[in-house]
Amino acid sequence: QVQLVESGGGLVQAGESLRLSCAASGSTFSITVIGWYRQAPGKQRELVAAISNGGTTNYADSVKGRFTISRDNAKNTVYLQMNSLKPEDTAVYYCNAETTIGSNYASSWGQGTQVTVSS
Repeated sequence: QVQLVESGGGLVQAGESLRLSCAASGSTFSITVIGWYRQAPGKQRELVAAISNGGTTNYADSVKGRFTISRDNAKNTVYLQMNSLKPEDTAVYYCNAETTIGSNYASSWGQGTQVTVSS
């Protein structure tokens, strides 16, 4: 099992920046992909960005060029640098880790952190 704790959310104005952090603990060796999802009121949860063990990144089209995902393996932490924020980025942001131990696959979620962007 992997436990995830997000931090760094808050209220900012459009055009400003925020950096989210997700600290992982537990069986971190089993993480294959770790990333960020978001869910706005009345909408489905969507992938924002993800990074694999090999460093391959994947971004939603809506955040390409504005958001950057990175990971510090020594600290078991993944970051989401969000620049040029827009009101439509307002959502609860969740950290997600996919883990594989042998043939067992699991997906773990953090508790979420609120990001609010005012116009």
